[in-house]
Amino acid sequence: MAAILCNFSLSRGVPNLSRGIISMKTTNASGRINATATEVSPASLSSLKTQLLSAVAGLDRGLIANEVDVMAVDTPARELEASGSIVDFSTDLDKLQGRWRLVYSSAFASGSLGGLRPGPPTGRLPLTLGQVFQRIDVVRREFDNIVNLQIGTLWPLPPIEVTATLAHKFELIDSASIRIIFERTIVQPAGGLSQLPQVQLPELPEIFRPPSSLRSGEFKVTFLDDDLRITRGDRGELRVFLKL
Repeated sequence: MAAILCNFSLSRGVPNLSRGIISMKTTNASGRINATATEVSPASLSSLKTQLLSAVAGLDRGLIANEVDVMAVDTPARELEASGSIVDFSTDLDKLQGRWRLVYSSAFASGSLGGLRPGPPTGRLPLTLGQVFQRIDVVRREFDNIVNLQIGTLWPLPPIEVTATLAHKFELIDSASIRIIFERTIVQPAGGLSQLPQVQLPELPEIFRPPSSLRSGEFKVTFLDDDLRITRGDRGELRVFLKL
């Protein structure tokens, strides 16, 4: 999520329209010109969203992205973040509600499913990452990461399909930032084993648990509308989600 270039509050605004960008120069009581705020028109905003989704297409959520791809995605993302659409959870929190599908994560391009956090390496385990979703309940302050996985087996057995839900609680840090705190992992067999009951993985005793810094994470929502969300993680990860 990101912001308008400046706040403008006082008298005599003079709008300028050019290439779908609306700029507003304002003057204060002494007649001096304040900084310029820019806001992209709806048509230009739609074009920027299309550019971003085109850039992430074919990158398998970022798993096969190289450095050039990462930069090609980052550019339209930053343009959207600077489009003048301010994220403010005092009014926009309800927009988070629902189920979101991950379409890109720069963390995956690092070669690890954890990005800069601890995580299994991509392509080196008998594990295939399927769709990744986030389910957010703004009333209960619940924030679940849902991952579809295929686990390789010995031939001739088919791979085992499971859905892992990493359940979190979330809290607001400021008007556009969120902290999530891990609570538990629930594994639901899928595919041919979907009739089996789900299993909640046991928690480690407190003495063996990783520090809270590894069980929580923070991110800023830099762009948010009714169908697209962009976030920047506390370790620089760029993530793009589409609402279902």
